[in-house]
Amino acid sequence: MYVVTGGAGFIGSNIVWALEQRAKATGHSRRIVVVDRLRDAMKWKNIAKRELYEIIPPEDMFDFLELNASNVDAIFHMGAISSTTEIDVDKIVLNNFRLSVDLWKWCTNHHVRFIYASSAATYGSGENGFVDDTNLDALAKLQPLNPYGWSKHAFDRRIVRALASGEAHPPQWAGLKFFNVYGPNEYHKGSMQSVVSHVFPVADRGETAKLFKSHHPDYEDGGQMRDFIHVDDCIKVMMWLLDHERVSGLFNCGTGQARPFKDLAAAVYSALGMDAKIEYVPTPEHLRDKYQYFTEADMNKLRQAGYTAEFMSLEDGVRAYVQDYLFTDDPFR
Repeated sequence: MYVVTGGAGFIGSNIVWALEQRAKATGHSRRIVVVDRLRDAMKWKNIAKRELYEIIPPEDMFDFLELNASNVDAIFHMGAISSTTEIDVDKIVLNNFRLSVDLWKWCTNHHVRFIYASSAATYGSGENGFVDDTNLDALAKLQPLNPYGWSKHAFDRRIVRALASGEAHPPQWAGLKFFNVYGPNEYHKGSMQSVVSHVFPVADRGETAKLFKSHHPDYEDGGQMRDFIHVDDCIKVMMWLLDHERVSGLFNCGTGQARPFKDLAAAVYSALGMDAKIEYVPTPEHLRDKYQYFTEADMNKLRQAGYTAEFMSLEDGVRAYVQDYLFTDDPFR
């Protein structure tokens, strides 16, 4: 049995899809459990095509886990308050830190594998680089720019300190610092959807996309850079971890190549057979002091652990997302 918290969300629902595909390919029956709140939005469509064993509300999760402890093979913990603009820090701590600690302890006590979502937001503005170093002093230097990034960083530090102190831990654990992920099933995220998802309907109408101006002398308008990664590449990393249960650690999950936002927008237009039309607008003032101008995952640690698969290029990834999902009658996986 696999349990996916946040299993109806963006990355979570893609994990559920991948687990189902693995079961079909191997002929093995696997029970997939989604832990999430569906509410009244479109999240239910993210899992509408899946064959699920259970859909559990978060408040019932530990009762369910206790009843099924002997059957749980791994927990994928993707559930979190993921908005970088959320200001209720108590809510963020409860969901992103406290729940993660409790799940870590449960997996430790029941010898269950634990794969969880960290974030590139833990690196803050990047003044200390983007190396997934688990040295306690190196982690202490990182300064996230918002409560979301801080909550993820606090849990990473909590885990690394526990390991350094010789505390018990799950038989396999992996924290993935996701960079800028895009791909199918992100449509419920509203303003937190990827730039690809925001630009697509504008480009599809033949209109001009709007990107933020640069307010940094070292970057031209649209030249702000991110490590954009297709969700399928993230899923491949997690399925590889399932196949390599001796691999544990805190790992970056990006492509290792930063690209400008203007290239991302241009790739959307190109996927539709159009020339790019881009207009630059001022970045809202309340975001300027928290804005990252550059992120690029150092992928050496994952490579050294044995991961050899190539990551999709920006152009190939955006083309696949647009043509296989966004530009279809059914954009859901």
